[in-house]
Amino acid sequence: VRTGLGPLKPFWLKEPGGLKAPRPVRTGETPRNFHELGVMARRARGLVALGAAAFVASRCLDVSFVAPGAGNAASRRDMLAGGVGALLGVAGVSEQADAYDLMPLPYAYDALEPSIDKATMEFHHDKHHNTYVTNINKALEGKTQPSLLELQKTAIQSGPAYRNSGGGTYNHNMFWKEMAPTGTGGAPSSKLEAAINGAFGSMADFKAKFEAAGAPGARFGSGWVWLVLDKGGKLVITSTPNQDNPLMDGVDGTPGLPILGCDVWEHAYYLKYQFRRPDYLKAWWDVVNWKQVSSWYDDALAGKGASV
Repeated sequence: VRTGLGPLKPFWLKEPGGLKAPRPVRTGETPRNFHELGVMARRARGLVALGAAAFVASRCLDVSFVAPGAGNAASRRDMLAGGVGALLGVAGVSEQADAYDLMPLPYAYDALEPSIDKATMEFHHDKHHNTYVTNINKALEGKTQPSLLELQKTAIQSGPAYRNSGGGTYNHNMFWKEMAPTGTGGAPSSKLEAAINGAFGSMADFKAKFEAAGAPGARFGSGWVWLVLDKGGKLVITSTPNQDNPLMDGVDGTPGLPILGCDVWEHAYYLKYQFRRPDYLKAWWDVVNWKQVSSWYDDALAGKGASV
């Protein structure tokens, strides 16, 4: 009983009409029901745990502190990490984050202009990409959480959430990393340039064929166009529907290790280009990060997919 405030009521009885989503609890206010009291209690436990962790850190990092048998800084760091983890566990604060995080953009929203406008980047990253991340994390709750790269192989067989949201998360991570602010992406490495010339005749011919593969007449509706190192070690251009990618077993397209991919969903370009997808594809070359693509090509030659 709270003097002068009345008894706490279960939060599901707070409003007439039945169950209602709990409101957020602000620091410093009085709890109005059991749910809010619990939230504040958990928050207090977390603060106590973090305070204790900070104290341990300050003691363990003191240059005069050396644990028995610990002959180097790595040993101190390991012990510190274990101690902080134990404290957080006792306090009920989870160390585990979601399976996958929304990757921060490696540049400002307007850094790719004029090829890709600021508004498109905001919606594309903060809304569309974030939805894929949220949904694949929901699908993985209580299940084994593989690396994002490993998830791709069996995504089609594992079901729509893995295929669409798992694929969408991987594809967009790759997309953001393979772009750079205008004028900073460099040029293909000599090794990659030679491979492109050998496979397609010239860089100009490669770009023309890539753009053609991503045009509406070739990839009708939503999807991606890719440069892939196939199983025979040759560079090929392919496209995939929706959020599929060449890493997936059973993909409708050439399987292999992708080193470059362009998103041709309408949300990737429509605010600026409307129905003119070919114009978007042509302008996109100005923001390709060839340094990153060249690095992924080296990885692919060693049999490794792009870890994003």
